Amino acid sequence: MYFYKGDYDRSIQDYTQAIKVDPQYSEALDNRCWTNATLNKLQDALKDCNESLRLRPNFSPTMDTLGFVYLKLGHLDRAISTYTAVLQIDPKSVYSLYGRGMAKLKTGDTAGGQADIAASKAIKDVSAEMAGYGVK
Repeated sequence: MYFYKGDYDRSIQDYTQAIKVDPQYSEALDNRCWTNATLNKLQDALKDCNESLRLRPNFSPTMDTLGFVYLKLGHLDRAISTYTAVLQIDPKSVYSLYGRGMAKLKTGDTAGGQADIAASKAIKDVSAEMAGYGVK
């Protein structure tokens, strides 16, 4: 709940405590990854995503978060391939569609980027939410 209230530091503290209690808790690692990425602590985020995926390979929520981290790092090809892998598992992953669209736009693939963003908006418009996380 702290994350949704915008209290990201407290959120990270809670996720860290949960991981101490259960080091195999991949969802807590994924959530801490997303929170760190939101705070632009991208290397910490990358570490958490990789550990979460080590524990639970091909877990699409963590793969989506990893795509978000790559997008924020400017590793656009990695972001696109990671989001594409998520979409093979869950074709209606609105955040992966939107993130891949943004990455494509940044690489100059205007048509592909606009198509992905339109597909995401047809499901749910997350553009304002993602802008709040630094994806513009």
